Amino acid sequence: MSKYQELKRECYEANMELPKLDLVVYTFGNVSAVDRDQGVFAIKPSGVPYASLKAEDIVICDFDAKIVEGSMRPSSDTKTHAYLYKEWEKIGGIVHTHSLYGVSWAQAQMDVPIFGTTHADHLTKDIPCAPPMSDDLIQGDYEHMTGKQILDCFAEKGLDYQEVEMILVGSHGPFTWGKSAEKAVYNSKVLEEVAKMAYLTLQINPNAPRLKDALIKKHYERKHGADAYYGQGC
Repeated sequence: MSKYQELKRECYEANMELPKLDLVVYTFGNVSAVDRDQGVFAIKPSGVPYASLKAEDIVICDFDAKIVEGSMRPSSDTKTHAYLYKEWEKIGGIVHTHSLYGVSWAQAQMDVPIFGTTHADHLTKDIPCAPPMSDDLIQGDYEHMTGKQILDCFAEKGLDYQEVEMILVGSHGPFTWGKSAEKAVYNSKVLEEVAKMAYLTLQINPNAPRLKDALIKKHYERKHGADAYYGQGC
């Protein structure tokens, strides 16, 4: 029995949520889950349809994107996941999808503006969109540099990855993360719904105003602040 059996199961179950949540078509997406103690992460194998995916197919890699266990080729985005795990030590899961509205904003190379309280329930900033990668980097170690592209965007915008758990990579698509693979999947669905709402808002009113600062603060802090009162607590 593999010593990574539980990690593979967690990763498999998180991946299987993507088609259920209408976040992927065909094989367009992947989830990874990390085990910090063992210094590895589990990730979906490349190009395997969700309908035929099994827990034992999940590939185990180290933080240099080297295969530790598994007979299949890992996701083509493995180096991006590895880079983020190495640089951001407090994330436990990562999701990449090509979801419709998330990709549409990424292709438009625009941040998703914070228009309403649904957005503010999850973060106080616009969902950032990293600028497209330069030609020389595209010709180099592309997937590794995608991870750097994400970190550079956060540094340039002064964002905290533990508060803003999502990004759009310009001309590409969304990446999300969280303290677990399950939370990263949750954030992926949130990103897609907020992106859809923002798109529809601008169709109704192209001059729609940004959400008031007082409402941003209220809605974020009632869920995440020191005196949070949303939900049932611990």
